[in-house]
Amino acid sequence: MNFEITDEQKMMRDGVRQIAEDFGLDYWREKDDKHEFVSELWSELGKNGYIGVAVPEKFGGVGLGMMEMTMVIEELAKGGAGSTVAQLFMLTPVFGGVTIDLHGSEAQKEQYLTKMSAGQLNFCMALTEPNAGSNSLEITTIARKEEDHYVINGQKIWISGADVADKMLIVARTTKRSEVQKKTEGISLFLVDTKDPAITLQPIEKVGTRCVRSDTVFIENLRVHKDNLIGEEGKGWSYLVDTLNAERIVTTAGLIGTGQLALQLAVNYAKERVVFNNTPIGAYQGIQFPLAKIRAELELAQLMNYKAAWLYDQKKPNGTEANMAKLIAAEAAFHACDRAMQVMGGYGYAKEYHIERLWRDVRLFKIAPVSEEMILNYISQHDLGLPRSY
Repeated sequence: MNFEITDEQKMMRDGVRQIAEDFGLDYWREKDDKHEFVSELWSELGKNGYIGVAVPEKFGGVGLGMMEMTMVIEELAKGGAGSTVAQLFMLTPVFGGVTIDLHGSEAQKEQYLTKMSAGQLNFCMALTEPNAGSNSLEITTIARKEEDHYVINGQKIWISGADVADKMLIVARTTKRSEVQKKTEGISLFLVDTKDPAITLQPIEKVGTRCVRSDTVFIENLRVHKDNLIGEEGKGWSYLVDTLNAERIVTTAGLIGTGQLALQLAVNYAKERVVFNNTPIGAYQGIQFPLAKIRAELELAQLMNYKAAWLYDQKKPNGTEANMAKLIAAEAAFHACDRAMQVMGGYGYAKEYHIERLWRDVRLFKIAPVSEEMILNYISQHDLGLPRSY
């Protein structure tokens, strides 16, 4: 095992760190206040090749991998973005880039990946449904084939980034659940124009991640040409697994960077804040020990996520590692933000000190994109061999 970072990775980190500093804490606070998408940052990342870091060079990317993508996201999160930046990479480089690169046709790759890598084409994914929730195999959105088109009808919820996306990856059934023997059969993926009048968006008011909007999506008689089908009809679940594992790795990278940022803010404050006897509060073990434990938790989560990313790049099974890393990182990042707020006392509750935004945003990721409970179900069944409970 080699834990050394390559010279190329060091240069990449240095470059993205500079962008992260240029768009620092104050920029993200302003965007959060205004509920605005971070279009200026996204454009800069596209110009410098960071959006397409894992896209093959022949399609306009840098030609690296998931490992390098995690490093980019960590630096951005640590530089001021917090966990919300992981959502940006889920939406376009993962839902769009990974899905198309692994399972799209050559025509789809040529059509979409170059523009995506340059930051000129944004994606989102419509998977979750009101009556299915975490039970994605029970989705009821249906795509009915009519000659050379499909007609899609259904409803999705908690779809992030649809308002700024050009393309939407819709997960739909091309065969009803009642007509297949296995739950994983009959699911297909479609790339559609988000601005099509057959698609209606209804914003959801939420407590955090406010510069990435979430919507309920209504799809009514959406006509999609067969050329917009990803891969083979009915085989979409196997493709989706690759996308969802990448989503977990990307999420974890954002959580690790967020935890590191919150921890550094807390440490900086604790070194300077004096309340009793001219002694900085950082000298007290009641302050030190929780922060030290968080440091250890973040390091462990990062190592597991690097393992998951390495396995992903080697095209080896990585579901267990990706899920475990996300589980531990979500806990560690939330602990970091919560403890930082406690260290700062009343100032931690003030927008000026930034922790309240990090705290609001990071809480989501104990629930999404996969809940702690569903990860524990996965580990119980796939790694411990225990019987399914649901």
